[in-house]
Amino acid sequence: MKKYLLTMCAGLALLLSSCDDNDGYSLGDLAVDWVTVHDHGDRLYTYTGDTWGKMWPAASGIFGPGLEDGQRAILYFNPLADNFSGYDVAIRPEYIRPFLTKRVEELAASNEADYANDPTYYEDAWVAADYLHIRFTQKLPKEQLHRVSLVHRADEPWVDADGYIHLEYRYNTYGDTLQVTAPALVCYRLQSLPLDEAKGIKVKVNDARKGVHELVFDKTEEEQQRNLGELAEISTTGVQ
Repeated sequence: MKKYLLTMCAGLALLLSSCDDNDGYSLGDLAVDWVTVHDHGDRLYTYTGDTWGKMWPAASGIFGPGLEDGQRAILYFNPLADNFSGYDVAIRPEYIRPFLTKRVEELAASNEADYANDPTYYEDAWVAADYLHIRFTQKLPKEQLHRVSLVHRADEPWVDADGYIHLEYRYNTYGDTLQVTAPALVCYRLQSLPLDEAKGIKVKVNDARKGVHELVFDKTEEEQQRNLGELAEISTTGVQ
């Protein structure tokens, strides 16, 4: 912690001595962006914003609440200066809302029961920064956390004959659901997939309202953003 604080103090001193009015920022400014977290150890985190680029925490109003490397989050921050020490922007983080972030898993006959395929109240999905984000409505569990998974069948090629990577969104309630509902969000890393060899990805969803259907995400589509203020209020405490 001492090492972290000394680093922050040194960075802030350098920042304040190098800033001028041309930066266009003040300590009262507040911005928000989707970010990917980078863990440098000793509770030092930097961020890559979908819009703002690489961010260095030159001053900090928060410390990382157990963040993981590669985790997706919504970050509220005070921008301080552009082009700072190799980063696109120096910032003062003010509030961070991390989300459950998982990898694509292999589905086989031996583990299919673990993933189950319970109907899910799917709401929305989009791809940004090589992550698939899925928003859904969850019937909250009483005791057992629900399992949300993005899987690829181990006995199938990564890129199918149609040129797409075929995945399945699996939901396991473990038979533990209440009638109380809440919005939820999960993010999946796509970096390990052979996206360079594919047209995009197709995701099969067992939708509680529409039945089984397929979501298609073409690589040629522009990345989309969603309402950050609304998403920052979403909890993922009921899923794993």
